[in-house]
Amino acid sequence: MIKVGDKLPEATFLVMGEDGKEQRTVSDLCAGRKVVIFGVPGAFTPTCHLNHLPGYINSIDGLHALGVDEVAVVAANDVYVMDAWSKASGGKGQITFLADGNADFAKATGLDLDATAGGMGIRFQRFSMIVDNGTVTHFNLEENPGEVEKSGATGIIAQLKGE
Repeated sequence: MIKVGDKLPEATFLVMGEDGKEQRTVSDLCAGRKVVIFGVPGAFTPTCHLNHLPGYINSIDGLHALGVDEVAVVAANDVYVMDAWSKASGGKGQITFLADGNADFAKATGLDLDATAGGMGIRFQRFSMIVDNGTVTHFNLEENPGEVEKSGATGIIAQLKGE
């Protein structure tokens, strides 16, 4: 599993751009930048939609003020679901919604979660990380995917402040 000090593995995500689907790589996202990435088990799922994502949307200005260049949420959903979620949540234009539809990045980082018993396939464990120029400087993993204790925006802000 990915840990503090590791470089993120290269991966390609899909995002919805002005003219349709676009590719976005880890290098595009992270090279020479400070980025917060948080992962959720699924778009529109209760904890993700009602708790995890809203904390980041509501804190976006504070995160930028603390030197974060971009905030991205990643899920093992397709690009159309992620685009719909960006619009329904009010996060479009504030948070980058990365679709990892085949869970390739989830598997490469060891953050994959087998939710096949519940009919949801391979998903992400709930996490957050601060990435500086491609290297993980802070990492938070939830023990229970239905909780947002460690991986929420409040915790990331405290880490950025050095608390």
